[in-house]
Amino acid sequence: MTKQLWMIGRMALVVLMALAAFLSGAWGALALWYQLPGRLLVRTLGSTLWALAVVVLVAVAIGRHSWLPLLGYAAIHAILLLWWIGIAPSHQRIWADDVARLLTGTVQGNHVILDNVRNFHWRSDSDYDIRWEVREYDLDRLVSADAVLSYWGSQAIAHAMISFGFDDGRHVVFSVEIRKRRGQQYSPIGGFFKRFETILVAADENDIIRVRTNVRGEDDYLYPLRMDRAAMQALFLSYVQAANRLAGRPAFYNTFTSNCTTIVYRMARQIDPGLPWDVRLLLTGYLPEYLHEVGALDRSLPLDTLRERGRITLRARGATAQDDFSRVIRAPQPPAGALSPAAPPT
Repeated sequence: MTKQLWMIGRMALVVLMALAAFLSGAWGALALWYQLPGRLLVRTLGSTLWALAVVVLVAVAIGRHSWLPLLGYAAIHAILLLWWIGIAPSHQRIWADDVARLLTGTVQGNHVILDNVRNFHWRSDSDYDIRWEVREYDLDRLVSADAVLSYWGSQAIAHAMISFGFDDGRHVVFSVEIRKRRGQQYSPIGGFFKRFETILVAADENDIIRVRTNVRGEDDYLYPLRMDRAAMQALFLSYVQAANRLAGRPAFYNTFTSNCTTIVYRMARQIDPGLPWDVRLLLTGYLPEYLHEVGALDRSLPLDTLRERGRITLRARGATAQDDFSRVIRAPQPPAGALSPAAPPT
């Protein structure tokens, strides 16, 4: 009986080690696919050979009830990890035009100067006028902060941005995004494998919201945040500090740990340490529910009402080049199902 238990325990250990090898091997294959230098053929060959080696070693380990092949795999996986650790982010690449410049800010009391604020005029994703501007803001004139969510497919996933408004009608939007190289496309899986660097963009609403609603066909919602001026100022300055850190030290984008929402959450935690973590910070499409629950949105109104009022897509698409875009997307709209005005009495 003791011998049988020992054999069962040994077999269970081999199976567990084989499972660990399989999972780490799958990670290694994807890492090679996304990070091997060279064209598609090189990356395909490298990740395929790695996957075949893992399968063979696991099969031999299970077939012979031996962990020696798995120890050999552990050695080559350690080499892979050393190579992986050596892959560093960089600012020196051929970037797409809309992320070609890094945002930086200078703070003097409550006076902030932002360098490289984006204000492109978009006609299509490949046809646009490039404009980078220096803008100055007085934080004593900061009056609003809005969460902007942009949906392009699944209701569970949205891109989150924060727009700050000033009493002169100006707005500036901060957005944490992938820094794409020229010709590169976004991949959520690639976001786990050092495929993209992170960039913090500051842009005019007429640029960063309009391009999503009017050019890329996304569906956008704007939710006014309940924050006092001191909290808004602190969040604004957190963005400036984050931009300066990224300008000085590049960082990789990660789909889970450093995406458009988790970075905002970490900054907000500096203001309110009690802000709870929630899975909806990852499933960003459900972020309004989270904001409503924690009191960041107006809780005197149902979320469905806030969502209906906050949908700005049609208003954005109806704005002309001569309109004040920020004013148009915030224009009040009649509630759904509202009747036409009654005829005057006869």
